[in-house]
Amino acid sequence: MSQVLGTEEEEQALSQKLIEAALNGDEELVDEILANSIVDVNFIGTVNLIIKQTHSFQHEESADELKVDHVEYKTDVTALFVAAHAGHMNIVKKLLTAGADVNQKLFRGFAITAATRQGHYEVLNILLKAGSSQPACEEALLEACLSGQVKMAEFLINWEMARSEVLTSALIRASSRGLVGIVELLIKSGVDVNSMHRVLLCSIKPALHTSVDCTALVAAIVCRQSSVVKYLLGAGAKADCEVRLGAWSWDSSSGEVLRVGAGMAEPYTAIWCAVEYWEATGTILRMLLEHVSANSLQMGRSLLCHAVLCGNASAVQVLVEAGADIEFRVCTTDGGQFRPLHLAAKCGFLSVIKMLVEKGCDMNAMTNAGETALMLCVLFAHVECFRELLIAGADFASINKNGQTVADLLDSCPHQVTICELMWDAILAGRDIFSSDLHVFSTLQFAARHGNIEVIKKILEQKKFDVNLQDTSGFTPAMVAAQEGHMEAFRLLLHAGASIGLKNERGETALMLADKSGNKDECERVLLDLILENNFKERGFNTLHFAAMRGNCEALAYLLKQGCSINSWNDEDYTALMISVKESHVEACKLLLSQGADCYLANCRGDTALSLARKTASGKVIEEVLLDHMAKKLVLTEGQLTKHTRQGKGKPHIKVVKMLKSGVLKWGESKRRNVICKEANLGSSPIFQRNRNNRDAGNPGIFRVVTTSEREIHFEATVLFIAELWVRGINLVTSEALGANTVANT
Repeated sequence: MSQVLGTEEEEQALSQKLIEAALNGDEELVDEILANSIVDVNFIGTVNLIIKQTHSFQHEESADELKVDHVEYKTDVTALFVAAHAGHMNIVKKLLTAGADVNQKLFRGFAITAATRQGHYEVLNILLKAGSSQPACEEALLEACLSGQVKMAEFLINWEMARSEVLTSALIRASSRGLVGIVELLIKSGVDVNSMHRVLLCSIKPALHTSVDCTALVAAIVCRQSSVVKYLLGAGAKADCEVRLGAWSWDSSSGEVLRVGAGMAEPYTAIWCAVEYWEATGTILRMLLEHVSANSLQMGRSLLCHAVLCGNASAVQVLVEAGADIEFRVCTTDGGQFRPLHLAAKCGFLSVIKMLVEKGCDMNAMTNAGETALMLCVLFAHVECFRELLIAGADFASINKNGQTVADLLDSCPHQVTICELMWDAILAGRDIFSSDLHVFSTLQFAARHGNIEVIKKILEQKKFDVNLQDTSGFTPAMVAAQEGHMEAFRLLLHAGASIGLKNERGETALMLADKSGNKDECERVLLDLILENNFKERGFNTLHFAAMRGNCEALAYLLKQGCSINSWNDEDYTALMISVKESHVEACKLLLSQGADCYLANCRGDTALSLARKTASGKVIEEVLLDHMAKKLVLTEGQLTKHTRQGKGKPHIKVVKMLKSGVLKWGESKRRNVICKEANLGSSPIFQRNRNNRDAGNPGIFRVVTTSEREIHFEATVLFIAELWVRGINLVTSEALGANTVANT
C-alpha cells in the first residue's frame, strides 16, 4: 500500500514539475519529464500566473474606458494551459504530441482561451488545428473580441466554429466597450447589425446593472460609445427597437410618473435611451436625431418630456434646437393636459426650467387645472425654481380653476416664509414682479397683507402703483393692512394718500374691516395721529366727526382751529356733537359745546343731541352737560317771558329777560328791574297761588326767582321745558357768580 502511495506522490510531483517547466519554457526538462511513463500530461496543478485582464471603467456621462491590467493569480492549470499562456509554441506541440487534452477546461478557461487572451497568434493556430472544440473556440472568440484583438478575432471567425448567437453577443458586448474595429469585423463577417441578445449592461448614471435583451446600438448608447453609434447607424442599425431600460414609469391615464429604477419602466426606443443615458457632448443624441424625429412620441408624451423628466437640461437644448415642440401638450386619457415646463416645475428641475425659459417657452401656460409653472413651484415647494420663474417674469396674476392665485397658494405652502423672502429681496433690489392684472395681484397689496414695511416703502418710492388700487374683491392695500392688523403698514399707506373711505364689494371700509378683525382701536389711533400731524387730508372724509367718535379732544381742538365746520353733517346725518353724545364722550361734548356746537340741531330722523343722550344707556351725565349748556345759553341770551306782577295780583305782561354773569337778572333799566338772584324754582309760591285764586297758578311754565333780598318774582314760560331751562340756567349762573365773588374777596 505504501509503495502505491509513493508512486502517486511521485507522479503528482513529476506532473507538477512538468507544469512548471512548461511555464518557464524549459524544453529540455519538458522532454525529459515526458519520457517518464508515470507523468500525467493533463495533471491539474497550481501556479502563480500573471494574467492579462481587460475591463471597462465607467464614467457618468462619457464613454466607458477600456483598461488592461496584468494581475497575478494563484490558479489551477495544466502544462498545456501554461504553455499556451506563456506562448511557448514548441512546448505546446510537444504536449499535444504527448496526449495533452486541447479541450480541457479550467477555471481560467481553455488553453486556446489563454493563448488568445495573451495574444499568442501562432499558439492559437496550433490549438485550432489540434481540434479545439466549438465551446473552446467560442470562448476564445469572445476573449479576442472583448480585448479588442481584431486579427485574432478574424482568424477565429474564419474557422467558422462560433454559433450566430455567440457572434451576436460578441457584437453587442464589443459595442458596449467601444471597440469599433471588432464591431466592423463582425458586421463585415455577416453578423446582423440589428440582432438582439441578452447581455449585462452597466451604468453609473442612471444606476444600471442588469441583463437585458438589446441590440448593439442600444449597448453602445448606454455605454456612451459615440464612435460605435456612428458606425452602427452607418451600417444600417435601426433605432426603433424597443428595450426596457427606463427608470421612470409613466401612467398614460393620469399623467403621473414614478421613479421605479433603471430597467423597470416601460420599453422605449434607442433615442429615448440616448436621452436618459446621456452622453456629455450630446453627440449620440444628435446622430440619432438625423434618423428619428425630435417630436417622436410614446404613450402620449414627447421625447422632450422625457428629457425634462430625466432632469436633462442639455438634452432639452439639443432637442429644441433639433425642432422639438417646446409647447407640446401631453394629453392623458382622463383629460389631463400639461407642457414640458409644468413637468419641470413639478419635479423641481431648476436647470431644465432655465433652459426651457431660455428657449422661449410660454412661462404662463396653464395645465388643464389652470395651474402655471409658478403655481406648481409653490404647490410642490420648489423654492429655487420659483425664484428662477420670478426673475424670468412669470405672471403673478394668473388664476387657476379654483380661483386661486400664486399669493393664495402661498398660504398653504410649507416654505411660505422663504418664498416671501425671495419676493421681498427681488423688490428691494429694484426688480419688478410681473402682474398682467394689478387688480388680481399687486406687490403693494401683497406687501400690505404681510406687513413688510421696508418693501412697502420701496414700492411707494417707485411711484408705480396707485395706492388706492382695488383688487377684484374691492380691497385696497390699506384695507388689507387694517384687516391684518399691520399698523405701521397702515400708517405708511395713509401717509402716502390711501383712502379709508373706499368700500369693497361688501360695502366695507378699512375701518369696518379693522373692527371685524379686532383692530379698530389701533387703526383709529393711527388715523388720529396722522390727523394731528397734518398728514391725513382725504377729501370727503369727515375728520371732525371721526375725532368726535374717538372722543379725542386734542384732535377736535386742532381740527376746529384748522377751520372745520363744527355743525357740519356726516353721511349718516349726524353732527360731531351728536356723535360724541352717542359714543358717551363727555369731555368731547363739553369741548364742542364750548366751541359753539349747536345742540338744538335735528337730523332727518328728528334726533337732537339731547334726544340721543336720553336714548343712550350711559347718557345721563351727558344729558346733564347738555341741559346745563342749553340753560346757561338761554338765560345769558335775551328771551321773552311772561312776568307776573305784585305777587300775582297784577296783570301779567311780556318782558325781555336776560341774566348777567354777575348773577343779576334784568328785564329793564330801573333798579327794581335789575335784581341779584339767590335761587330759582319751578312752580309758584303759596302767596302767588292765593292771590291768583288758583286760576293759573298751576300752569307748568311758571317759575319763581328769589332775590338776595328775599323778594319773589314770578315768570311764566310757554312750556315746561323752557321753564326748566330758565330755572337751571339762573341757578348755574348764580352759583358761578357766587363762586367768583368768593374767590375775589379771598
